[in-house]
Amino acid sequence: MSSPPAFSSVRISGCWALGPDGGNSSAESLDRLYPTVGSTKPPRKRTTSQCKSEPPLLRTSKRTIYTAGRPPWYNEHGTQSKEAFVIGLGGGSASGKTTVATMIIEALDVPWVVLLSMDSFYKVLTKQQQEQAASNDFNFDHPDAFDFDLIIATLKKLKQGKSVKIPIYDFTTHSRKKEWKTLYGANVIIFEGIMAFADKELLKLLDLKIFVDTDSDIRLVRRLRRDISERGRDIEGVIKQYNKFVKPAFDQYIQPTMRLADIVVPRGSGNTVAIDLIVQHVHSQLEERKLRWDMAALASAHQCHPLPQTLSVLKSTPQVRGMHTIIRNKETSRDEFIFYSKRLMRLLIEHALSLLPFQSCTVQTPQGHDYEGRTYSGKQITGVSILRAGETMEPALRAVCKDVRIGTILIQTNCNTGEPELHYLRLPKDISEDHVILMDCTVSTGAAAMMAVRVLLDHDVPEDKIFLLSLLMAEMGVHSVAYAFPRVKIITTAVDKKVNDLFRIIPGIGNFGDRYFGTDAPPDWSDDEDALST
Repeated sequence: MSSPPAFSSVRISGCWALGPDGGNSSAESLDRLYPTVGSTKPPRKRTTSQCKSEPPLLRTSKRTIYTAGRPPWYNEHGTQSKEAFVIGLGGGSASGKTTVATMIIEALDVPWVVLLSMDSFYKVLTKQQQEQAASNDFNFDHPDAFDFDLIIATLKKLKQGKSVKIPIYDFTTHSRKKEWKTLYGANVIIFEGIMAFADKELLKLLDLKIFVDTDSDIRLVRRLRRDISERGRDIEGVIKQYNKFVKPAFDQYIQPTMRLADIVVPRGSGNTVAIDLIVQHVHSQLEERKLRWDMAALASAHQCHPLPQTLSVLKSTPQVRGMHTIIRNKETSRDEFIFYSKRLMRLLIEHALSLLPFQSCTVQTPQGHDYEGRTYSGKQITGVSILRAGETMEPALRAVCKDVRIGTILIQTNCNTGEPELHYLRLPKDISEDHVILMDCTVSTGAAAMMAVRVLLDHDVPEDKIFLLSLLMAEMGVHSVAYAFPRVKIITTAVDKKVNDLFRIIPGIGNFGDRYFGTDAPPDWSDDEDALST
């Protein structure tokens, strides 16, 4: 955001833009928390939730917004191409921060937004503190009540597009629940809380700081209504806590942070003019950071390079070549296409399993003799299919790998931006310790495969434990994946040399999903279409 004006503050269409000398200078107790107010950062060059407590969607009159977030896209080098824009919303308790956040989300009209509440990050209370909380004698409006280390670590990971686990706080029992919810980075992250500006490191992560300023009487009425109806409190306890902790904390810790805000919104959610100005500014920032996925750059990035050593191609025996002849033939019936595709999948899976790590072991035969054998040395094998064509490989994996766990990923292309986007994700728990068999039947550009690998890496799966399996790949896709992720093992039954202008593999196999499921292909399909479809 551009530097604020030199004078103390200015009223612009219903909102206050604070200057470097604005705010309450008497808050000496906060000096240790705040950076120099006049300092500004230069503009920077620029995560499906399985949340159990909040719906992942915000439905508005115009559209459905994915408020659960998704991992940002990555470029042909496998590195993050843009960083999320983070909005910090501060203000007193019951000032309307969440309502303002929701209004901003709806007005922004961008597809992926994460809304992160500071209320999820209260510290775990000791037994003595639990007793104090039960009698309304514990101060939840003090900076020490929040786990700032966890907040900062969580927000950093969200900005990097990694998955994060968010604690769920139970305000009735004043404790964290056993369940956690999962969020991912997004185009926009909105972080709201009463102490949103009360930590130096946290402030560095915020691209835009907004303070919601609401009259104290209105805040008290809202807090009474909320705590009695939603949190099981009685009116006497709420008023006692407000007078003893909430109001003094606002005066000492929260109101002074108004001087750190880029924008102050008087009257909260009732100030639509201010919200419109905020939305316009965020839109301009997002436009500067916009990514257009460049297929042409990906196609030309690795021309004339030798195939990577991480590629393993199933030996082209007469049997394998004969099956390829059948499934590549446009006259082959659907039944025969399915039958011989399944045979090839089985051979491909067996070949991939032979590349897993094994260690020596000794067993005793029924005749009482020792046998020097080999056994899998990893913890577990998990299969992950890229929908929809990748799921056709699941039966072959289950047939040769007993009790294998299966996950699924759905990636689609945004028809307006051309960006691959994650729309659905379901992965087994503790996948980070497994060898992962990532399955897609055809890979042409490698765009969908690269994003799927990135999702696995964001779930802490080691790169060298990812095996990408495909019945047919183009050299372009092989190079793209290998260049971005040099430790991922790439395993296929054949590699074709060319991709045409529509990114179809040549000579190719056709649209695998349509031939397998008996559906009609659109005229502009590509061989990544099963994963990258609109």
